[in-house]
Amino acid sequence: MIDRTQSHIDAAQADGDFLALLEESFAVEQPVRGDIVMGVIQSIDSMGMLVDLGMKRDGVVPRNDLERLGDDVQFSVGDRIPVMIVRAEDEDGNLIVSVAQAKQNEDWLRAEELMNSEEVWEGVVADANRGGLIVPFGNLRGFVPASHVSNLPRGLSEEERTQYLQGMVGQPITVKVIEVNRRRRRLVLSQREAQREVRDAHKNELLSELVEGEIRRGVVSGLRDFGAFVDLGGADGLIHISELAWHRVKHPREVLKVGQEVEVYVLRLDQEGRRIGLSLKRLQPNPWTQVDELYHVGQIVEGVVSRVTQFGAFVSMEPGIEALLHASQIADPAPENPADLLHEGQVIQARIISIEPHRQRLGLSLRDLNNPASADEDGEIEAGQTAPDTLESDGVEPEAEEETSAEIAE
Repeated sequence: MIDRTQSHIDAAQADGDFLALLEESFAVEQPVRGDIVMGVIQSIDSMGMLVDLGMKRDGVVPRNDLERLGDDVQFSVGDRIPVMIVRAEDEDGNLIVSVAQAKQNEDWLRAEELMNSEEVWEGVVADANRGGLIVPFGNLRGFVPASHVSNLPRGLSEEERTQYLQGMVGQPITVKVIEVNRRRRRLVLSQREAQREVRDAHKNELLSELVEGEIRRGVVSGLRDFGAFVDLGGADGLIHISELAWHRVKHPREVLKVGQEVEVYVLRLDQEGRRIGLSLKRLQPNPWTQVDELYHVGQIVEGVVSRVTQFGAFVSMEPGIEALLHASQIADPAPENPADLLHEGQVIQARIISIEPHRQRLGLSLRDLNNPASADEDGEIEAGQTAPDTLESDGVEPEAEEETSAEIAE
């Protein structure tokens, strides 16, 4: 009777120990695939590594997982490292973990941080194909599409584009993370966006340093119909076409070429709009200050017709001024269409009938070429009606046009 009672007590104690162990096992959260856990390296051999994870089983890191990290990554017994659970149990009952995938996870997190913060990052081009560039990002492979490679020439054949991209292998590259997709293992980078970020930073710095009226050296970076862009050291300023020269310029290519080094006058700074207005002509003598010394009313001069309009023609004269030949001064009666009598590039002789240096105006006449007395008597009256205010001279700045062009440039 006593023996049977004792056996019941022993059985109850055994059941209690089992329940305690079962509760303890449930209290410890079981790792699942994809979990990142910290462990301490217990041993390293030709088969891989054994890592103490603080669980009932140690984690096994296969040798091929270590080889994925390359020779640059070295481990020692006792190191504390993060690992990712790959398989909770293999056919031999081992808990398989990965150091490489844990490091990749850190890289994914870092990539997401860079994308969210919009910071730039510098790497080295490892490979290239027709689609773009391969740039290692830690243990990941980032991809820069060809459309996001700065300064890639347009109009290249597929073979030429591949050769150009191959020439960038081994070179450092500054990029911005624009897409992170772990599920599809896509890490997309952009050199173009990074350069824009860098240039914006340079522009802010330049705007804080520049002073209106100072002279700076720069390099012509681009030509447009409305003006020329000049790189002042990481940021561009705009020379509006009206500020390229005192004479009329049809296109900036008449005065400048891309890559040319020039001195420019800082004409206007727009801190709010982040625009830098530059000028070339402000560094050149104003030809209108010499007009009184070179010309007088009644004088016969030679010039070149620079453009013909419905109300008359503009004539280019030395030293870089434009005079107005109104339709009423071309012939008597005035032609309905001045283009019937004059054309661009035509060399003509005309008589000066009015000079207004302060308004940058000089009036000419063909009608009175052989009648100086008539020009002296009524020239001023005729000239007063000929030059519309909207087309006075290149010396008057077209503010509205400049603002529009600057906005396009941004």
